[in-house]
Amino acid sequence: MENLGDIVIAPRVLEVITGIAAAKVDGVYALRNKAVSDGLVKTNKGRGVYLHTDEEGNITADIYVYMQYGVSVPSVAMEIQKAVRSAVLNYADVEIAEANIHVIGIASDKTPKPDLKDLFNEDFLDD
Repeated sequence: MENLGDIVIAPRVLEVITGIAAAKVDGVYALRNKAVSDGLVKTNKGRGVYLHTDEEGNITADIYVYMQYGVSVPSVAMEIQKAVRSAVLNYADVEIAEANIHVIGIASDKTPKPDLKDLFNEDFLDD
């Protein structure tokens, strides 16, 4: 294959792909921002999605979610892992080494689910 030049995908794009893939999994209520209180350099503009790369170039995704009441938490968490790894690979040709799911709460079945477009309501092109 001939080399036509470099393709560079911004980390923010990977965060958006990760967040949307996670939010679409049945049983996920919403994603949530985590206050970054440690000194590690992380991209933290995502809505509950934090990506970091180790010295070898392996990408780890930390995803903070609320789940819907009544779902099997381990099953939904595994589905999120599969969905995120698959989406990032399919859309960006980037492999996620680890997808860590942090379940931070359960939403009552009476709580209306947020709209997917509200997940990334800011214009990330302005970052």
